[in-house]
Amino acid sequence: MSRRLPLLLSAVLATAALTATPAARADPAPAVAPGPAATTAAGNQPYASYWYPDTILTWDPATDPDARFNRSRVPLQPRTSDPALRANPNARAGEGRIASLVSFGPTSNNPSQGSADPNYYAFGYWQYVDKLVFWGGSAGEGLILAPNPTVIDAAHRNGVKVYGTVFFPPAAYGGQTQWVRDFVQKSGSRYPVADKLAQAAQYYGFDGWFINQETGGGDSSLATEVRNLMQYTKARSGTEFMWYDAMTTSGAVNWQNALTSANSPFLQDGSKRTSDSMFLNFDWSRSGLDSSRALARQLGRSEYDLYSGIDTEANGYNTGVDWNTLFPAGQPHTTSLGLYRPEWTWKSATDRADFYAKDARYWVGPNGDPSRADPAAAWPGLAGYVAESSPVTSKPFVTNFNTGQGDFYNAAGTRVATGGWNNLSLQDVPPTYRWTVDSAGSRLTPSVDFTDAYQGGSSLRLTGTLDAANTVRLYETRLPVAADTRLDVVVRTPAAGPTKLKAAVSFTDAPSTFTTLDLGANSGTGWEKHSLDLSPYAGRTIAQIGLRAEGADPAYDVRIGQLAVHDGAAATPAAPTGLTVLGASDVTAGSSQSLRLSWTAAPGGDVHHYEVYRRNADGSRAFLGATPNDAYFVGRLDRAGTEDTTTLDVEAVSTTYGRSTAASTTVGWNGTPSTGSNLALNRPATASGQCNAAEGPAKAVNGTVTGGNGDKWCTLTSGKWLEVDLGSAKQLSRFVVKHASAGGESASYNTRDFSIQVRSTSTDPWTTVATVTGNTAATTTHPVATTARYVRLVVTKPTQTTDPAARIYEFEAWGV
Repeated sequence: MSRRLPLLLSAVLATAALTATPAARADPAPAVAPGPAATTAAGNQPYASYWYPDTILTWDPATDPDARFNRSRVPLQPRTSDPALRANPNARAGEGRIASLVSFGPTSNNPSQGSADPNYYAFGYWQYVDKLVFWGGSAGEGLILAPNPTVIDAAHRNGVKVYGTVFFPPAAYGGQTQWVRDFVQKSGSRYPVADKLAQAAQYYGFDGWFINQETGGGDSSLATEVRNLMQYTKARSGTEFMWYDAMTTSGAVNWQNALTSANSPFLQDGSKRTSDSMFLNFDWSRSGLDSSRALARQLGRSEYDLYSGIDTEANGYNTGVDWNTLFPAGQPHTTSLGLYRPEWTWKSATDRADFYAKDARYWVGPNGDPSRADPAAAWPGLAGYVAESSPVTSKPFVTNFNTGQGDFYNAAGTRVATGGWNNLSLQDVPPTYRWTVDSAGSRLTPSVDFTDAYQGGSSLRLTGTLDAANTVRLYETRLPVAADTRLDVVVRTPAAGPTKLKAAVSFTDAPSTFTTLDLGANSGTGWEKHSLDLSPYAGRTIAQIGLRAEGADPAYDVRIGQLAVHDGAAATPAAPTGLTVLGASDVTAGSSQSLRLSWTAAPGGDVHHYEVYRRNADGSRAFLGATPNDAYFVGRLDRAGTEDTTTLDVEAVSTTYGRSTAASTTVGWNGTPSTGSNLALNRPATASGQCNAAEGPAKAVNGTVTGGNGDKWCTLTSGKWLEVDLGSAKQLSRFVVKHASAGGESASYNTRDFSIQVRSTSTDPWTTVATVTGNTAATTTHPVATTARYVRLVVTKPTQTTDPAARIYEFEAWGV
């Protein structure tokens, strides 16, 4: 193998190849250690928790105002993996596993419950992952990072364990040996920091910690104390640990790239289990992994507790890997696999479609089908080595094919919110097989569709030429069928008439043989539910669920909005009670505010999540967000006209998507609405594209230009446009555009030619209200007298030179 770098150095050097700053950046330590307890304004944005060893000692969830917003409420689900149902015949179940080290955001300022930005690493290949490490920590922010609850919720719903990160960087990147000594400090027989690690994991609902100790200057006694701390924690709690191959028993940092006598006590210390697994550094070899396997067995541990690392932060699936050493053909796997920074697929993407294509290439290979992974490819796809696991082992099972991000939000087929969002707490279990289609003729193309949804922001779409039966395998399951079990499929077709679609199920007594049930016809073009009686199969257990399209159609196009297996009627949950506004903060004084809400959870245990709405004057409601938790942060509530109060509703949604009555409260407004403000601030924004995932349209309406070169919308598309939805028609008096040099870039990048357009409804033609040619200024102001809901900036010449990228730091629409 080519030489690999240790985790921190790899992260720092690879940063130059990416525009987004990784969580593990090496900043100088501040004079005063920041921490989440510094949040004091009652209505402010809550963030994921992070600490230094000394600051975690003072952490108390009872006094941390952000703590309750960081709790996961989704328990870890059991999984099934039937070797007979694996998509790829070369993949193995029960051998090598995959651990994924992912930076979902920075260490600090990482929103607890999602945000209004649809550009997010909405990971969807959980079926191949065993453990997810919420990667982060830095000398300048905090060394100990707890995962935010959206990631825990999504992972646990898929049966994947989640670890936080404890990160001690080398001295050259801000590390201090004293921090390691603070970490292992003792009080009598106790390790106080370890007690806090266990408390945080238990309170927030995650499973353990990844320990990355790369600070030099230690000695053997310090190394012994680090081991003692982990052993102490494991003896007193269910907290798990994954150890990174860096510190050795001598106390020195010396990457072994294997399990050796110098680091094995950090995995197994005689009869004491120190950690649950070890992440081996990247420069492993055939002989090193062979000896690692042998030593692990000698210690009474599985070789699959060893995760051999590969670094994909800089090059993704273009990274060279000696696959045959790790997963030899026709032989048992040598060890498990550790992935460092697979979110390269998102950070290197030009837009969401590009991300989804790259993510499929990364996980299932160049053919986009786990059953057809190419073993001859330099990157065959992980589905060719590790068999899928499925958490679909109990009823009810419901999926809306919601990925946890979108450009709008639908509830039961009705649009209740416009604008982009991300919230992995709302992500459904993704299909086990993405995508496996069997056909004797043309294969239909399954895809995640972000233009329509039954529930959430996406649906499953099947398109293509239908000239033979197509069986689309979706989920591996283990669902017992009772006398009242039903299978529901919600479908939308372009025209009334036959859906040409059947539900396909197989049973554990013949898992590869599908039984089909015809959905029949749709009466119109809206979403329609087809409920199928499974009572003839009572006593059997469903092993797979899929769909079969049959008939002839040169342009077949159908959307599937929900698929559910449940017993009896949909449950109506009890309502939450005690809805309370914990605090509010102005976004724009008199016109908009952010809120922290809490309520008492509905009794009964059958709640999937809670949805938060505002009531409108016309009797309709607008969706503000959702969470499985009993507390939620509303990032922006807009005042409607001069109303004195706004009524908020929170309703429980059951695991079968029945809805409770609402708990309600009112929010008061102080003063009079502003006579003029930036109405585009933090409003939903879309665009023709973006230069990378971190430079999406939301950056142009976030109200800042001081966040560095990434605090902008950037695009390289041929047609360049940025659109903002103001929520309702507003009286506008001027537009302000802040170009490249307003954010600190060269004036040669300032937009030269552009226009501004408006319209009142999404079906109206655009009207141009300002046209500019030959601009050189950093900030331009454009007076108007117009009323519009939708505003658009169209860039025709993006720079003063031939550089093709448009760079807009802020697009402001001022009015009332």
